[in-house]
Amino acid sequence: MGKWHMLTIVGEDRPGIVAGVTEALFEGGCNLGETSMIRIGGNFTIMMMADYAGSPESLKAMLKPVAESLSLRVHVDLIEGKLHSHVEPDVVVTLSGADKAGIVAKAAGALFEAGLNILHLESDVAGTDDKPIYIMHIEGVAQKGVGPLRSALDGILKEGVEASIKPIDTLYA
Repeated sequence: MGKWHMLTIVGEDRPGIVAGVTEALFEGGCNLGETSMIRIGGNFTIMMMADYAGSPESLKAMLKPVAESLSLRVHVDLIEGKLHSHVEPDVVVTLSGADKAGIVAKAAGALFEAGLNILHLESDVAGTDDKPIYIMHIEGVAQKGVGPLRSALDGILKEGVEASIKPIDTLYA
C-alpha cells in the first residue's frame, strides 16, 4: 500500500472514539496494523499502526474532523512497520505495595538489570485516598531466567512491596 505511520491519539473517554477514528481511517484509504487502545484515568488512549500512502501531515489532516468533534489530540510519526514479529512473554511479575514515588523506576531498573525485557506493563492505584496501593502487572522475556529476577526484587521487597514472579508456559500447536 504505502508507508507505515504510528498514530497516538488521546482524549477524555467517551463513547464513539474508536468508531469515529477507525471510520475516518478506513474512508481515507488506510489499512490498520497492530493497535493498543485503553482507558487510563478517565482518558482514552490509542496507539495504532496505519499503512497509508500519504504524509504524516495529510494523515493528521484526515483525522482532524473526528479529532475536533471528540476533543482528541493526534500525533503521527512515520515508522518502519514490523508486522509479524510478535514476541511472546515468558514471565509475569506482579508487584503491589504502598503507593510512593519511584516504585516503577526502581522495579523496572532492577528487573532490567536482571535481564527482563519488558513487553507490557499495566499499573493501577487501588486502596483509598488515605492509603493508596500501587499495583503493577508486568509481562516480559526473562533473558537470564527467573532466578535473577527474584534476586533483583529483594531490595524492593524490603521496602514493603509484595511481589510474585511466575513463568508462562507458551504452547504452540
